[in-house]
Amino acid sequence: MRHRMPENIYEIRLLADAFSRRWRVVVGTVAFSLIAFAALTLPDHPDAIGLAAIMRLPLEWPLMALALLLTRGRLRRILGMLASVVIFAILFLKIADIGTQAAFQRPFNPYLDIKMIGDGWNLMSGTLGSLFAVLAASAAIAGLLLLMMLFLRSMQWMARAHGASRAVLLVVFGLLTIIGGLLFTLGRPGIELNMTGYLSGRLSLVVRSIEDIRMFEAELARGDGPKSGTGLFQAIAGKDVVLIFVESYGRSAIEDPRYAPVTQPRLQSVDAELAGAGLQAASAWVTSPTVGGLSWLAHGTLLSGLWVDSQARYDRLMLSVQPSLNRLFGEAGWKTAAVMPAITMDWPDAAYYGYDHVLPAAGLGYRGKPFNWVTMPDQYTLSAFERLVRGPDRLAGRAVMAEVALISSHAPWTPVARLVDWQDVGDGTAFNAQASGGEPPSVVWSDPERVRRQYIATIDYSLQTLGSYMARFGENTVFVVLGDHQPASIVTGPNASRAVPLHVISGDAELIAAFRAEGFSPGMLPATAGTEWPMNAMRQVLIDRFSRT
Repeated sequence: MRHRMPENIYEIRLLADAFSRRWRVVVGTVAFSLIAFAALTLPDHPDAIGLAAIMRLPLEWPLMALALLLTRGRLRRILGMLASVVIFAILFLKIADIGTQAAFQRPFNPYLDIKMIGDGWNLMSGTLGSLFAVLAASAAIAGLLLLMMLFLRSMQWMARAHGASRAVLLVVFGLLTIIGGLLFTLGRPGIELNMTGYLSGRLSLVVRSIEDIRMFEAELARGDGPKSGTGLFQAIAGKDVVLIFVESYGRSAIEDPRYAPVTQPRLQSVDAELAGAGLQAASAWVTSPTVGGLSWLAHGTLLSGLWVDSQARYDRLMLSVQPSLNRLFGEAGWKTAAVMPAITMDWPDAAYYGYDHVLPAAGLGYRGKPFNWVTMPDQYTLSAFERLVRGPDRLAGRAVMAEVALISSHAPWTPVARLVDWQDVGDGTAFNAQASGGEPPSVVWSDPERVRRQYIATIDYSLQTLGSYMARFGENTVFVVLGDHQPASIVTGPNASRAVPLHVISGDAELIAAFRAEGFSPGMLPATAGTEWPMNAMRQVLIDRFSRT
């Protein structure tokens, strides 16, 4: 016998289903609108984030909603997938823009920057720990996937509206489109239709980058500058040449009113220390091809004499036969060495530079604790260089040309190292108490003012260490000391100069006089209005001054 369901229960279920459908339409419309509106109005620069950013009407939002409501079947599904791709492409690009603008003061370039993901991972895991980095990356990926699933589902729920609900949505989104379109035509501020331009602009950026690589390949084919080191560098024959890059040592560290009271007296103190050791200095400004990071671009630019302002250019340079400054010195009779305390993995780029001897972090014999991401303090790096490179070659009577990277002034700028007696450096365990002190990065980076104080304290330490080192070990040596790039905008502020200081230090008064005649300022403090050389042009200046007797 069949049992008939009572009408009242059946009607209740119908009402419940209708109520559920209406709420799905409401929830779907709200979720779709919030996600689309957020992606379309999110600024692409950290300085633009604020309430004013969302006080706009992006016309793409109601147009997208109307397209979903007015279509059916397969066409609606295609439009839904296309809308998801566009919205999340825009969201990804804008988030990436905020990151690259904050770090490097430029927009994100998909063609050039995708390779930086690995470098960002290394920095984050080294600074905050592998576990935290894994958790943060996993949470970010999971959050993005969940948001995309929610967006797809919300479009489905909204598009299934029918009857009165569909009519209301069509009227609302239709009025937004019509009124917004009229105001947009009249040029009223806050009404925008620019996502097509935003995406096409990014595509144009990629196209220009590809063309830029073609131009760079033409430069490599021309091979500007000397092809061999034979017969060069007569003016400094028999002298050691030590090229030292100081991490994040930029013009702002010297001239910004927040930092000048620390750095300028320190440079004057270094001048006095050098004079006491019979050394002189000449200083100038050079423009770095990068800012906030990617130090290897600056290294490649100075040493190749070519402007290397992108990872793509750098990768192409590494495959070229353009001789590096290091290789030219090697061909002229110097033993070439690289001292790289930040290199903790394989470094195939060393083959391009042509070093005779490479000392990565593991090769420097440091037994102390790391300073967060920084593997060892600058004083240890320089002490190990003297012990492992200059000492043996001095005994062998062969001049050394070395490239040294100092990293104590690398973010996160905590803890700050302190100079110890050179006799106490040893295997680096003398720095353990310093490495264990100070506040963790999470505390320092919660306060921008504290970040700035920590930054300039590390620059002060690096300069103090260099002054002490050069005065102690500067006999029969030419030092070239320069910054690799300016720090991130959290330190410099927006629109800061890309210039970095460059100092030439030697006991050879005639050599220093030649650099002053070139336009360098006397001493360790570059003149404010002095000439600013592109970093790639400085290579030829160094070759000319070192080669003329």
